[in-house]
Amino acid sequence: MGKTTTAVNLAATLAARHKVLLVDLDPQGNASTGLGLDRPARRPGTYAVLIEGRPATQAIRATSVPNLSILPADHDLAGGEVELVDLPGRETRLRDALAGITGFDWVLLDCPPSLGFITLNALVTADAVLVPLQAEFYALEGVSQITQTIERVRRGFNPKLELEGIVLTMMDRRNNLSSAVADDVRGHFGPKVFETEIPRNIRVSEAPSHGLPVTVYDFRSPGAQAYVALATELLRRDRARRKLSA
Repeated sequence: MGKTTTAVNLAATLAARHKVLLVDLDPQGNASTGLGLDRPARRPGTYAVLIEGRPATQAIRATSVPNLSILPADHDLAGGEVELVDLPGRETRLRDALAGITGFDWVLLDCPPSLGFITLNALVTADAVLVPLQAEFYALEGVSQITQTIERVRRGFNPKLELEGIVLTMMDRRNNLSSAVADDVRGHFGPKVFETEIPRNIRVSEAPSHGLPVTVYDFRSPGAQAYVALATELLRRDRARRKLSA
């Protein structure tokens, strides 16, 4: 339960009050599955937009969640990483494709798990990075690598990019390791770590098999309520940032 679970459920929760677009950039297409899109219905998708130059407006689909749309990951995206290497403007193709998209209050990008040209495209496009962090032993090492990557992208391609924050997921405070990892992360990154923690919850794990976010599958479950709290905290942070920049 990590990045894609957080992307899908945060997008669905934000869609309760905002127009939201979720862009599935992971060749596994789990975000598309989690929102109920069958594989034959995913073309054209992010491969067509990134590699073929298809207008993003032709690839965006409505979902069963009101106000939530998705640009799905089609099967061909698995080869997109290699094909991007030889394309002109390989680092900025996603940014250019989404530049003309209007009508959305929030655009969330679900990245691949590794750093390649697809992830680089996402970082060049984004305003901020939200890092879902599983409460496991190597957590701090992984986050340190991510923050270094954000700094490199900021210097080379996208000066506005920042770390939005870190969200602790799969938390179990009864587990000494989870608590120790959480304490270490909070001690190292301070206020960059969201107050909201996403607990281990079977309903969150079950929801994708039904093609639904957990907030739709079982709104009263602890996992769903945690994502509601996360969205509320994200919106509060965003309002505070806007006031400071005004």
